[in-house]
Amino acid sequence: MDEATFRYWPARAADWGVDYRQSLRDRPVRAQTDAGAIAGEIAQSPPEAGEAMERIFEDFETVIMPGMTHWQHPRFFAYFPANAAPVSVVAEYLVTAVAAQCMLWQTSPAATELETKMLDWLRQAIGLPADFSGVIQDSASSATLAAVLVMREKALAWNGNRAGLAANPKVRVYSSDQVHTSIDRAIWVSGIGEENLVRIPTVGERRAMDCVALAAAIETDRKAGYVPAGIIACTGGTSVGACDDIAEVVRVAREHGLYVHVDAAWAGAAMICEEFRQLWQGVEGADSVVFNPHKWLGAQFDCSAHFVRSPDDLVRTLAIQPEYLKTHGQDGIMNYSEWSVPLGRRFRALKLWFLLRFHGLSGLRQRWAENLAERLRNEPGFEIVTEPVLSLFSFRHAGGSDADAHNLALVKAINDDGRIYLTQTRVDGRIAIRFQAGQFSMTQDDAETAFKVIVELSKKVV
Repeated sequence: MDEATFRYWPARAADWGVDYRQSLRDRPVRAQTDAGAIAGEIAQSPPEAGEAMERIFEDFETVIMPGMTHWQHPRFFAYFPANAAPVSVVAEYLVTAVAAQCMLWQTSPAATELETKMLDWLRQAIGLPADFSGVIQDSASSATLAAVLVMREKALAWNGNRAGLAANPKVRVYSSDQVHTSIDRAIWVSGIGEENLVRIPTVGERRAMDCVALAAAIETDRKAGYVPAGIIACTGGTSVGACDDIAEVVRVAREHGLYVHVDAAWAGAAMICEEFRQLWQGVEGADSVVFNPHKWLGAQFDCSAHFVRSPDDLVRTLAIQPEYLKTHGQDGIMNYSEWSVPLGRRFRALKLWFLLRFHGLSGLRQRWAENLAERLRNEPGFEIVTEPVLSLFSFRHAGGSDADAHNLALVKAINDDGRIYLTQTRVDGRIAIRFQAGQFSMTQDDAETAFKVIVELSKKVV
């Protein structure tokens, strides 16, 4: 691609992006294609000769885009949001153009030093004390895996990486059943094994871990010859927003010498508002905390903020320093590749710098409060299953002889309709429908559309 062509196409792509964002309300939220339809439009073999950009871009619009679910749509109410504020998108253009590999300080000093400053900005914004240090991981899954590896190594006196798990006693980790499945995966990948993830029952409206049961499980395991290693607590669990009593979890952990990791992947962004910090009261006593600016805060995916009380423990667990990765002649530098499982690192800090400077914390704190839960509560046939936690609640509609099948049919009808997008979960073994509001561009009209669609289709689904 020559310079003139390279100048033209990024500008055209940027213009397309603006038009795309403006057109979202006219598009169905979820892709309406059948499985395999997009693959069927793509050639079976790679081209021998190159093709014109005009043709490629045309195929992007006509072949690829019909198969895209629109995560920036103002009526995307499924899962948690992946907000990409326009200013973050601009920063990502620059990151892509520079195309740096930021694995070491010497491979891009600005990337490392900006990351240090941006994580400290975020630490201050969410109210964590100054003895936490931060690193940007690609996702909360990676941050949790790193935390699980640290708790494993500390529990095994740093002998797991060296001698292997077969040479050590079995390690136990504790959580409720409300944590994200990334915790299960971290347990698998770390070699601890699913049978050694001990599920603690929950209590109360917030579905918090029963800390009496937690302490009893730790004591029982220790007597049985296991090595209790750590506890994974959640604030704003994915299913219905469960919140553990972090202060009590930390108390139990300290009593038994265990590491505490707090998964606040979605809800952590809300902590820029002091009035919500009661949801994770006691978090200052944790060893590790993660939240995703790429969910609710507006940073383009991927960008996960991982805070640790002891960076030395994280580096001791993950760092490998062959000669070719050493930086000579500089003192006090940070190599964030030693804080992460992957060696390679993108320049993720730049979008945080643009985002926080452009909006300011006050701009990011502005939020739209919706009353959809109350309206559905007062609508005949509807039941609020779990009360709102921040922007998330779940509901159920009465109908048919099989309530679960009826509500699954309602979710399908809603998503096939295209005007809004919802997903389902299970609460106490029964199907419930999740609703979460979190898009930057959502308005009262979008909430009104959601209410109308849910009620309208509930009358049609038998």
